[in-house]
Amino acid sequence: MHIGKTIRMERIFNRDTGKSIIVPMDHGVSVGPLKGLERMTQAVTEVAEGGANAVLGHKGLVRCGHRKSGRDLGLIMHLSSSTDLSPAPNRKTLTASVEDAICHGADGVSIHVNLGDSYEAEMLADFGRVSREAERWGMPLMAMVYGRGPNIKNSLDPNIIAHCARVGAELGADVVKVPYTGDMDSFNFAVESCCVPVLIAGGPKTETTLEFLHMVHDAMRAGASGLSVGRNIFQHPTPRKLMTALTCIVHAGMSVEQAYTVLGEEITV
Repeated sequence: MHIGKTIRMERIFNRDTGKSIIVPMDHGVSVGPLKGLERMTQAVTEVAEGGANAVLGHKGLVRCGHRKSGRDLGLIMHLSSSTDLSPAPNRKTLTASVEDAICHGADGVSIHVNLGDSYEAEMLADFGRVSREAERWGMPLMAMVYGRGPNIKNSLDPNIIAHCARVGAELGADVVKVPYTGDMDSFNFAVESCCVPVLIAGGPKTETTLEFLHMVHDAMRAGASGLSVGRNIFQHPTPRKLMTALTCIVHAGMSVEQAYTVLGEEITV
């Protein structure tokens, strides 16, 4: 691996555990202002002080979320965009480049591809272009790959998720982000079929914190290298404490029950 890429990967992943907790904050482009992201500097501070390894966002996040004090953390710049106002919201287009990310001080870049969409070919072409640029500059590339299209009845189908992970690896991503399949055996198949680290996406906000922690714990047991989760973290009542609890699971291998005590709440059945 390119030495520059190795060094940057160690700013995104914990070099001792080889795992990572990334908090995406790119939602403003796709869905507009969200609760928890009204004040970007504060949002970044909360997850940073809780132990996040990196945050992810569009180039404006660098300006709006940069802090001049406190705990440091990695920065991943997202290169592709679409809005829910579009007649084709699943069509992601490039709105930044790897060189833009370098100029903004990023440690990595990410792109989003929706397999099964009618614009899949264009998104795959963008993937190939970004992968080539990232390799040239020694920049880690994370691919968010989802199955979304008219012929996909269930985007959480384990076979589709495994396919998404494999596409990400085969087209040159250094890290792949896919949804959790819902059970450890099927997710382990997706991980074992992919030769690069696999992170789980957060998806819609879970009903309870305990449900979320169980999902993360099971994914880690199934071989995940961490998580890339936004709303379930930054919309939590105490995101800093939740981040600490997640760190206990991802980096220290603690049980859900042990991690939950960090939140200062009792587990109720």
